[in-house]
Amino acid sequence: MSDAATLLDEVAADLLALPPAQFTAARNARAEEVGGAAGRRIAKLRKPTLAAWAVNLLARDGQLAEAVELSHALREAQDDADAAELTRLGRQRRQLVAALARRAADLAAEADSPLSPAMRDAVEKTINAAVIDPDAAALVLTGRLIVPIDLADGTDPSRAVAGSVPNCPTVADAPHERDDLAQRRARKAAERAVRDAERARSDAERALSTARARETTAREKADRVRERVDALRAELARVERDADAADTAVEAAEAQTASARADATAAERTLEQARSALDEATP
Repeated sequence: MSDAATLLDEVAADLLALPPAQFTAARNARAEEVGGAAGRRIAKLRKPTLAAWAVNLLARDGQLAEAVELSHALREAQDDADAAELTRLGRQRRQLVAALARRAADLAAEADSPLSPAMRDAVEKTINAAVIDPDAAALVLTGRLIVPIDLADGTDPSRAVAGSVPNCPTVADAPHERDDLAQRRARKAAERAVRDAERARSDAERALSTARARETTAREKADRVRERVDALRAELARVERDADAADTAVEAAEAQTASARADATAAERTLEQARSALDEATP
């Protein structure tokens, strides 16, 4: 870039940061001060809209760096077809754009040039464009906007900024990014494989822990049942011994009964004989 072009860009950036009401007088004074061809080019600089000026304030305030970083992350997630990451970044983008639009409105109000609702909407659209489109980001970061950017309207870059039109940073980096795309995808695939393997290992460890717990419970139950069986077997042996003893006692009692019955029968006969003898002896 020539010295004249560099000077024009520097002057434009300074002038476009002034409240629009002060722009024309400051531009004319600077053009007269510089003079010559450069002065004539400065004199042709156009006054920014309130929305474009507010975005310029935001760029000079250093508030757009995070938005540009988010735009890189969004493009990488799109290249990698990472749906979960796109969802997270989309939510972050909406929050960031709204916060930056509020900051731009605050900066404008502090400069005694508050924004109307329509101008605030134009500011938000411009910031959103910078987040999702690398060309728009390059334009916004110059701090030399003269009109807001709405991607739906297809803003002409040559008419959006004063001075030189910047090259999109991502265009120069595109070959490098294409070279890195396969590596990023391979890394993402490897990271997913690691996560899947870790998840599978965790599932297997949980299943093993559950199986071990069930085995321990079953083993304890089996031990209790065996102990009960052993106790019942011991009880059965004791009862069988008691039954055998009872049978022996019955047999002995039966023998005693039989002997007593024989004795009773013999005594009955003896009694009858004695009675008969008595009857015979009685006159």
